[in-house]
Amino acid sequence: MSGTELLLRSTRVVTPEGERPAAVAVAAGRIAAVLPHDAAPPAGARLVELGTDALLPGLVDTHVHINDPGRAEWEGFATATRAAAAGGVTTLLDMPLNSVPPTTTPEHLAVKRAVARAASHVDLGFWGGAVPDNTAELRPLHEAGVFGFKCFLSPSGVDEFPELDADRLAAAMAEIAAFDGLLIVHAEDPARLAEAPAPDGSRAYADFLASRPPAAEHDAVRRLIALAGRLGARVHVLHLSAATALPLIAEARAAGVRISAETCPHFLTLTAEEVPDGATEFKCCPPIREAANQDALWAGLAVGTLDCVVSDHSPCTADLKIPDFGAAWGGISSLQLGLPAVWTAARARGHRLADVARWMATGPAALAGLDRKGAIAPGRDADLVVLDPEATFTVDPAALHHRNPVTAYAGRTLHGVVRATWLRGRLVAEDGRVAEPTGRLLTRGLTT
Repeated sequence: MSGTELLLRSTRVVTPEGERPAAVAVAAGRIAAVLPHDAAPPAGARLVELGTDALLPGLVDTHVHINDPGRAEWEGFATATRAAAAGGVTTLLDMPLNSVPPTTTPEHLAVKRAVARAASHVDLGFWGGAVPDNTAELRPLHEAGVFGFKCFLSPSGVDEFPELDADRLAAAMAEIAAFDGLLIVHAEDPARLAEAPAPDGSRAYADFLASRPPAAEHDAVRRLIALAGRLGARVHVLHLSAATALPLIAEARAAGVRISAETCPHFLTLTAEEVPDGATEFKCCPPIREAANQDALWAGLAVGTLDCVVSDHSPCTADLKIPDFGAAWGGISSLQLGLPAVWTAARARGHRLADVARWMATGPAALAGLDRKGAIAPGRDADLVVLDPEATFTVDPAALHHRNPVTAYAGRTLHGVVRATWLRGRLVAEDGRVAEPTGRLLTRGLTT
């Protein structure tokens, strides 16, 4: 144990084997060992006693829209990563939109990295984008270190990131499969959306919900499965909302199709029945659905059909959340609140902190190939979060580190208070206060 600089001791350490009393030894930014709870601190090591507060792996959030550069008034690298650190998230992967420029060429990726490099409070990587006419850029982006490629099957909401039609989807997927990359997909079928009633001018959430039917997700997932199976591609379904698609995913995996799927805290904790008319802070695409659908999503998590839970943090300025479900910007701001939101619902359903760590740290890390993240185990980065799982707090949007004080969780009482966050053995947040930026930029398999 020579070289150990730090020993964190808790009666509730969440490891891949489960929750137990233990002491976590840290050396040179990595976990050196997971020791018995009563192990003596090695010579020269600082001891941090956590008592009954739980020690979890730092969360890995692979679905965040930081919007920087170009729309930094919506969020920005400094505010997003500060919110992440305060909420126990130690690794983010930034989506290729809604920044300007989008991450669709190596040159655009370089712009992103230059803006982010000195601003990040947590470790940060980037997805590339697959859009019409950039197929020739996909391999260079892969070689530049993006973690995979996002595409839309229906309009994205921003002109600079168009959707892929059937032919272009097949071309992009074939190109990505050629270098065994990963395609991550906003899966809503445009034909199903076109035939649904539009919610233009409506304050009623029921009208918005009807405009994004479960069949749109179901049909899109079925199409992805058929194409991925034919091309031997790796595909991942983003922010799955419609539980009717879960049997399709399970059957495809059993047949050898390389498909995975995620869901989001808002789909697991909020229901359509409780959304007030005009409350467009709840608007997202695909939408928050009914309680029965939510129950089925939880069942999909329990059996492993859903691989991970990530935020899809998609913020905007308050003026874009007008009380019109047709015209308001769609996106939920929840980056700082994901851990307590999911833990609040999980504990009520009989799940344990080890389940939450698997869904929100281990699963996303595995999706992105981040083998040094996502677990409290020797050799992993010492990315750790201290959580008081029994404490509660009421969400005050003005107290969050997000740039804009808009969130669907406003006024809700949640279980689980993040006491501290450690990034590679360095304390980066404590009781809501965040230290100066020390995050690193990540590339596929490397840090820079």
